[in-house]
Amino acid sequence: MSGKQNSAVGEQRSPALGKKNKTPKPESRLAMVRRARRINRELAEVYPYAHPELDFENAFQLLIATVLSAQTTDLRVNQTTPALFAAYPTPEDLAAAEPEAVEEIIRPTGFFRAKTKSIMGLSAAIRDNFGGEVPGRLADLVTLPGVGRKTAFVVLGNAFGVPGITVDTHFMRLARRWKWTDQDDPVKIEAEIATIFPKSEWTMLSHRVIFHGRRICHARRPACGACPITHLCPAYGEGETDPEKATKLLKYEKGGQPGQRLKPPPDYPGKPAPAVRAIG
Repeated sequence: MSGKQNSAVGEQRSPALGKKNKTPKPESRLAMVRRARRINRELAEVYPYAHPELDFENAFQLLIATVLSAQTTDLRVNQTTPALFAAYPTPEDLAAAEPEAVEEIIRPTGFFRAKTKSIMGLSAAIRDNFGGEVPGRLADLVTLPGVGRKTAFVVLGNAFGVPGITVDTHFMRLARRWKWTDQDDPVKIEAEIATIFPKSEWTMLSHRVIFHGRRICHARRPACGACPITHLCPAYGEGETDPEKATKLLKYEKGGQPGQRLKPPPDYPGKPAPAVRAIG
């Protein structure tokens, strides 16, 4: 955390001596938008290397990996998909697979029977309806089995360069903590956030917010004392504010630990995750 940020935090958190505490005025819409955009700018400085944390080489692999990531970690998916893609590299291959064989490969990701049905079903739909190529339009992607708006925007933003807001559990939590929205429905949150930020920022905004949620602003014990944007956070104090204790809560590269990807981008400052599938 820079000295400038520390100073800003200190100024915000310590009321002036001799003055009575006053009830703060409600934040205006304009002030919230300005604060939200400043958060995005500062997160861009904190995470210049933000990226999707699923390993993939093409749109099909990203689509399959994203479907498999439901109710599990990206790390678990990344440790599982190499064997899956080696056995079934194309939609045609996966659509024609034996379900039992696919189930055995993806078993570590959990809910493997339902996920097998989804990834084989979407592979067949891509083969039959889209000429074997993953479609690059939202309206087409959401027709595929197991593919909702969140999954579609991950694929569109990272495989096709089409801007989209990915409202996963991390994004939803932080958007509410930061008072960008009070909605709890992902589609409504997506719609509200879309009015705050320019479309060109949507994909990278999603990466930055999700990165911050995974590394610092955790669900149960946010590392408030180690957070670089406390001076912009209305929820400061919900987590550990002691800097030393908060530092121990940091995850992935911020905590000196491996990240989620086995093959991270060249500019990623952390360590690649281990390839062992059975990791906990």
